[in-house]
Amino acid sequence: MAQTLILAALLAAQSAAPAVLVEARGERADVGYSELAAGQPQAAIERIQANRKVDANDPAALINLGAAHARMGDLADARTVLTAAIASPERYELQLADGRWMDSRRAARLAMSQLQEGKTLAVR
Repeated sequence: MAQTLILAALLAAQSAAPAVLVEARGERADVGYSELAAGQPQAAIERIQANRKVDANDPAALINLGAAHARMGDLADARTVLTAAIASPERYELQLADGRWMDSRRAARLAMSQLQEGKTLAVR
C-alpha cells in the first residue's frame, strides 16, 4: 500500500505538546491520530482496531498503537506493536515534519528509540 502519510512527534504522555503537522499527499487511512493528538490513547486504540480498512501489518497503525499503549503506561504492548511495525512486510515513505522523507521501518525504529527515551511518535 503506497501512500504518503504525515509524521508528527508527540511528547511523552505526561506533557501535552501540540503535534507538528505537514502537508499530506495521497490517500490516508484513519489510524487514530486525532485521538492521540487529543490525548485520548484508549480512543485511539479503539479507532485503529475498529477500522477495517487498515491492514493488520500497516506500519502507521502499528506505530500509533505503540504510541497509544505507551501513553497508557503499557510499555510491553507498545514494544510488541512497534516491533511488529519494524518487521511489517508493508513499507512506504513517510514525510517528516521537517520535510525529510523516511522509510516506514526506519520511522518505526525511531518510535522504538523514542519509547526508550520516554517519548512517543505518532503518524497521521
